[in-house]
Parts: sequence; structure tokens; C-alpha cells
Amino acid sequence: MTVRPRHVRARTPIAPILKEPRAAATQENQLLFGHAASVVESADSWYRIRGADGYEGWVHSGYVERLSGSDDRETSDWGWESDHELSLGCILRDENGVTIDLPLGAIVRGGKCIGGRSLDLAHRRELFPPDADAIVASATGLFQGTYYQWGGITPWGADCSGMVQTVFALHGIRLLRDAWQQATQGVTVEGGSANLRAADLLFFSDREDGRITHVAMAVSARRLVHLALGRGGHCIESLDQPDEYVTSLMERFKFARRILAG
Repeated sequence: MTVRPRHVRARTPIAPILKEPRAAATQENQLLFGHAASVVESADSWYRIRGADGYEGWVHSGYVERLSGSDDRETSDWGWESDHELSLGCILRDENGVTIDLPLGAIVRGGKCIGGRSLDLAHRRELFPPDADAIVASATGLFQGTYYQWGGITPWGADCSGMVQTVFALHGIRLLRDAWQQATQGVTVEGGSANLRAADLLFFSDREDGRITHVAMAVSARRLVHLALGRGGHCIESLDQPDEYVTSLMERFKFARRILAG
């Protein structure tokens, strides 16, 4: 009988986290190369894992490696604060000489970055400080051209809350995974969309019960950026010159939250 591991770590560039333990199930999240997660349940060749943000889902054992007890300290850490270099989109050559393309956010371990870019923690904090203008620059620049992918969290394909979580994580700020969860963080922006500041989060719902289904980030007082299915992906919108899509979107606006203090 195989003993279920306590922790696993992604060994492929992206390990899909699915709603159910079957290959055809819906992707709900992703575990990136080098990031670890706790195993809370197993079923045949599948593990139900819990990431550092508390999000749970099923990953196939083929995407991950089992971690031994000596790695336990690492598994309790938030991967975005790893002392290892973090990929900004780099090519890794592993210890066996195999080259692997890594997405933004993957942890560079077990090899060397031979192309693209990666940064250690000190340089990440210098280049990606926790301030509004820098966060907006990452959201508008690093995810430019990204297509919409449900459950995705990288510029290779992301959903609305996946982009928001990744951008804030890159700047050292922890957000929860889904839009409805992110809507509980920070403080309410009094006056809603009329009083937006850069990096504020706007929340929307297309459900009768008002449950949040979409999140966007303010670029400025009258512009926002998001990953939207209706746009096919990354898009910067103007509230001053709204087209039919933006008009419809703002009809579903519920409230805004300010994550950054001050």
C-alpha cells in the first residue's frame, strides 16, 4: 500500500488543479513549478491539495513530486517569498540537461536559468515594491496579450482573479484566489467607482444573489485593467468613453475595495 505524502511540489511548468479527480474535470487553479502544497486526501493517482493560499483542488500525481520530511519547512512557506529565484518567464536547464520553459511565478530550483529572466527575493522586492503604481505597471505590462483561461494564473493564460492574485503576490501582497474571496479583503472604497485610486479592485456580479463573479483593477480614477472572457483576455477599459461592453460591465458593478493602506 502506497503511503500518501504529506506534501508535494509541482515538477512541470504548470500543474493543473481540477475540481474533481479526473482528467476531464474543470481546471480551477494551478500549481506552478517549484511551488509546494499540502496533501489533504488521495484517490488512486490523484491528490487533493491545499496551496499556501488555502485553495484546494485535485492534481494528478504525474504533475508533482513527493516531498520528504526534510522538506517540511519549505512546504509551509509561501512560494512567492522563496529565497530561490523566481521566474519572470525564463528557460531552465535542469540537472539532467533538459530545458524547460517556466512561466511567471515559477520557482527556479534544481537547475539554472539559461534564458529569459529570473530574480532573487532581494531584487524582486526592489523591482516590484508594494506600491500602487508598480502594481498597476505589472498588471498592464506583464499580462499584456494574455488570453482568458478559467483557472489560469500566469501570462500563459489566466482568469480575472488569477491575474490579480499573481500581480499582488509578485509585489509581496497575499490575496485569496477567487474574486468573491478577494472581495472580502482590504477596505471598502467609499463612493465606489467615483473615488477610485490606482490598484483598487472593482467587483462585479452577474448573479441574482449578488455573489461576486468578476474582478478588475483600477489603472487610474477612470481606467481599469482586467482579464475578461468577453474581451478574450487582457484589456484596459475606459470609463470616460465606455463602449457597449464596458457599459454592460458597469451595470454589474457592486463595489470597490482598497488593498493598499494609505
